[in-house]
Amino acid sequence: MNTFRMRVQAGIAQTVVENVASFIGEDASGQFGILPGREPLVTVLEPGLARFRTPDAPWRYVAISAATLRFDGRDLDIATRRFLLGDDYRALSEALERQAAAEESHRTRLRSNLRQLERAMFERLWNLERR
Repeated sequence: MNTFRMRVQAGIAQTVVENVASFIGEDASGQFGILPGREPLVTVLEPGLARFRTPDAPWRYVAISAATLRFDGRDLDIATRRFLLGDDYRALSEALERQAAAEESHRTRLRSNLRQLERAMFERLWNLERR
């Protein structure tokens, strides 16, 4: 059976999986599959779970934030900000939800801090003008 190599990269983390027999992901047009011998493909993956398998093995999952995917017929490269790899669909799905919630909380705190900084700057400028 023909196979291909899958590399998932995020910042300084990288995982390489040899002998991938099939990959299923989702982009803006919907779900799609990659089998060995497929024509080259470049797309943007939606955030969520993709799955892959090696010959004679069960499906494994990769949870990703938005990512780019490039397949050249031999190598499947996925570049993303962060990813989680595992066998348990539910555990990865829950971990992805926790990460998304933590990121949203962090963004909310950043926006609040920026508003406070803006107010302090405007107060200082106002006080300088009044002097």
